[in-house]
Amino acid sequence: MISHHKCSPSLKIKPRRFHTIRSSSGHEHDHDLPRRDMLIGLGGLSAGVGGLCALDNNGPAMALPIQAPDLSSCRQTTDPTNVNCCPPSNQTIRPFQLPPASSPMRVRPAAHLVDAAYITRYTRAVQLMKQLPANDPRNFTQQANVHCAYCNAAYDQVGITPRTEIQVHSSWLFFPWHRLYLYFYERILANLIGDPTFALPFWNWDAPNGMAMPSMYATPTTSSIYDRLRNARHQPPKLVNLNFNGTDLNIPDAQQIQNNLNTMYRQVVSSVVQSTTPQLFLGMPYRAGSRPNPGAGTLEGVPHNTVHVWTGDPTSRFQENMGNFYSAGRDPIFFAHHSNVDRMWSIWSDRFGRNFTDPDWLNSSFLFYDENRNLVRDALNISQLRYSYQNVDTPWVNARPRSKRATGARISNDLKQKALNADAFPRSLNGLIRVIVKRPINKSRTKEEKAEQPEVLVIEGIELDARELVEFDVLVNDDDESTMPDKSEFVGSFVNVRHRHEGMEGEMKMKTSLRIPIDELLEDLGAEGDDEVVVTLVPRIGTEKVTIDEVKIELLSSTSGPNLHSHFLSIRQGAMINDPLNPGNGALLSSSRVTLLCNMPVPENAKDAGVTLKKYAKL
Repeated sequence: MISHHKCSPSLKIKPRRFHTIRSSSGHEHDHDLPRRDMLIGLGGLSAGVGGLCALDNNGPAMALPIQAPDLSSCRQTTDPTNVNCCPPSNQTIRPFQLPPASSPMRVRPAAHLVDAAYITRYTRAVQLMKQLPANDPRNFTQQANVHCAYCNAAYDQVGITPRTEIQVHSSWLFFPWHRLYLYFYERILANLIGDPTFALPFWNWDAPNGMAMPSMYATPTTSSIYDRLRNARHQPPKLVNLNFNGTDLNIPDAQQIQNNLNTMYRQVVSSVVQSTTPQLFLGMPYRAGSRPNPGAGTLEGVPHNTVHVWTGDPTSRFQENMGNFYSAGRDPIFFAHHSNVDRMWSIWSDRFGRNFTDPDWLNSSFLFYDENRNLVRDALNISQLRYSYQNVDTPWVNARPRSKRATGARISNDLKQKALNADAFPRSLNGLIRVIVKRPINKSRTKEEKAEQPEVLVIEGIELDARELVEFDVLVNDDDESTMPDKSEFVGSFVNVRHRHEGMEGEMKMKTSLRIPIDELLEDLGAEGDDEVVVTLVPRIGTEKVTIDEVKIELLSSTSGPNLHSHFLSIRQGAMINDPLNPGNGALLSSSRVTLLCNMPVPENAKDAGVTLKKYAKL
């Protein structure tokens, strides 16, 4: 049956040669390794795609993890300013060896709590990294370019036709890729100063005392971790705005702190408590052959993207360094920022959620240079990587936003009259949009039911120019576009960090989605029995050319999203011979099956095409 996607015959997967890789235990493996404690397993590295195979409704019969790129085919992403993100090419690839269990456990400290001795070691390590030869893959600029190459379409997916880029943002690859990137960067620094206990700091922007930019990055200006391309208005003691939209708010620090704590609760806690749907936090599935940017998890959009924008220099041409993916790694504070992002994943995994068990997530693979200039691949959880985080308070865990309306207050007729119907899409976001959205269910549900199938607001088909900074806020049942993040009606934001640099001409089209859990909001509003809500999209910056395909509400399950069922259509036909002694029964003489690779949405009026196709297909 065709249920999700129509077939795209032009999209093919080329077979790859099968390799045997010896694991750290000394055994050779010819098949996927069942290492469920790993983020990216060796199986995804050694077992190439061997062609198409069948998919039944019971599940996939093959896997399609994103494979490590071919470094020799890296494309330069700019010319005029000689910015080249491509790393030195090395055809010798080694499997990653786990650090011995006896090696010291490195503890990443909160950046605002480190002492002078730590700062001396840290700045010395970065200085030595900057002094390495320009063609050394451990060199500071080469390390920054790792992020540029994986994020600015320098690599294509291996074996996929037509050419399809690898992108490590806006999908389930975001957290594991950045974890590995930091890990190897950290090991290089430790090796340069001969200190195996060295660990990167984390910018503790989720707690009041850590919300300002850590002072060691701001002074002195001669420090190796200072970067001149930062927002001059956001130097310490200015508090970060985790919902920054390009405009600084004139509010007291106490209100900014409250807004930030409410934001952290919304992005980490409300989306995941007892939920069986990790894609809300980790991002949507992204497999070989599929288009990039299927959808970010809650934390990647906010505060990850917003902190990038808040830190970058708005007076530079493309908001370098932090405000642009091609240049973000050139600012040493990038690694403190992402260390806290990684810490959020660790906290989420320990307290709230559960990671994917999908083999295509576990077996995705990447390439990094280690501290010895070896090109390696593999990934593991943080205990196996022998690092942890300093234990600090997480006051946002209990900072649930509250509604500004009385519980049970109904949507006003005036607000409904201002709203469009859902069939008014696709639509340009060149101004504020209000839309009435039907709910799939209109009754109270148990906590367990909400955990199993959270009710999610979906902004589908967000098309934009990825070169531009784009942000819009999302409100529910609220006619005040100035509503702050400390209120329940403010449900989230979409934020795109620039993918742009000198020499890039023409649009860089990107199509993605935003998913926001709304169960707690409906509780706060007393609206669980309502048939519909009014959703307001509030443009903040760069939305003039943005279009939205659809605004809807759905019940999200652990299998929702672009999974393998979205990629394949399997049709089976059998020839039977009747049994004269048992009419209606028969023996199966033959059976055949064809599997078609699929990757495109199907119109509603074509979703029954499978019936006709099965009838007339000559298999």
